[in-house]
Amino acid sequence: MNRGHRAQKGKNTLATATVERQISLPQIEIRKLQITLIGDSPLISHKWSDKAKKMMLDKQMKQANTGKEAKNPEQDFLDSLYPLPGGRGYGFPCVAFKSAAVSACRFVDGAKMTEARGAFHVQGELSPILGDPPTPREDMVRIGMGTADIRYRGEFKNWRTTLDITYNARAISEEQVVNLFQVGGFGVGVGEWRPEKDGSYGRFHVATQEEL
Repeated sequence: MNRGHRAQKGKNTLATATVERQISLPQIEIRKLQITLIGDSPLISHKWSDKAKKMMLDKQMKQANTGKEAKNPEQDFLDSLYPLPGGRGYGFPCVAFKSAAVSACRFVDGAKMTEARGAFHVQGELSPILGDPPTPREDMVRIGMGTADIRYRGEFKNWRTTLDITYNARAISEEQVVNLFQVGGFGVGVGEWRPEKDGSYGRFHVATQEEL
């Protein structure tokens, strides 16, 4: 009986024992940075139009194909642009500029793309494109099995944009962030026919104080 009583008492002691731990989390040092990018070559915009997205969806849903519509160069040009809310001109996806900077890690010693993706962010959805208004351009392209087609897209010949950036100062420095955009502007670019896609369009550099 005594042995059984002692065993039961030990069991209860173990069941009611609790361990309290205090977890200390290191603070994330978030800082803000604003940089202006100046285009070194024309920026070609190519937004997916509502018509193109509907055609893709209809194909995936096995909808009947109504055939190709007659080309409308002016509408294709307008559909390729990213209008800003309230008719305030046009912009370009902020994520495209971040992607250029992240891809630039391939050309910077010690920089890793996986780490850069989480070390800084470009705020907003569209960054306003300032400078000359967009003009339509006509290009011959190859689509599926070498078939030729004509594309009408918007082109910004002289352009600049200002990005609002937040970054984790414990993971990356301000100088490193700016350098990634500088390298990305030269070797990666944004938009259609950029250096990353064997073209020379959409190149840019970080504006200097004199240029600002």
